[in-house]
Amino acid sequence: MTECGDRKSTACDGIADNRRSRKWTRLELLGRMLWALAGPLFRYSPRPCWGWRRFLLRRFGAQIGHEARIDPSARIFIPWNLAIGDWSSLGFDCLIYNLGPMTIGDRVTVSQRSHLCGGTHDYSDGALPLIKSPITVQDDAWVCADSFIGPGVTIATGCIVAARAVVIRSTDAWSIVGGHPAKKIKPREPLVRPPLGSLADL
Repeated sequence: MTECGDRKSTACDGIADNRRSRKWTRLELLGRMLWALAGPLFRYSPRPCWGWRRFLLRRFGAQIGHEARIDPSARIFIPWNLAIGDWSSLGFDCLIYNLGPMTIGDRVTVSQRSHLCGGTHDYSDGALPLIKSPITVQDDAWVCADSFIGPGVTIATGCIVAARAVVIRSTDAWSIVGGHPAKKIKPREPLVRPPLGSLADL
């Protein structure tokens, strides 16, 4: 086996190239440092302080919808890459690894310990350059506990991702998927919502 101290090793040269490469601008690095310093204000806030965490994330550039609820134990890597719609929630210990843009729609539930992973590497290049991929979770979807959503995936409108599923390809709308890798289990009945004006008549 070739030691990495041997500069003739192509594999080790690739690792060295990766470590030398600039993955973030100075402004991004400053933002990440400030977010790390602000982290305790988020993580150690009492659980019912939903508004405080929405406020804090917005100050760091996140787009946070009306009545979105984010658990204090959720780990969000880059707030300014995150958009969450109205009435959506992130459960405890969620890992939001949003190196690229991550969009979570309205009325979405991301359950406990789910991992939404928006970062990967180009395996065809020996330097394994970082790829910052988008992830989209559309309206009325439910990502169940311990699920993994891979880079570049879209969880379509109304889709349910079963507990501990590993989703590496985009899903169909109003479907239920599960397994490793996730496959369609069955369709889901679309939700019926009252017309906008009907609630005022009750």
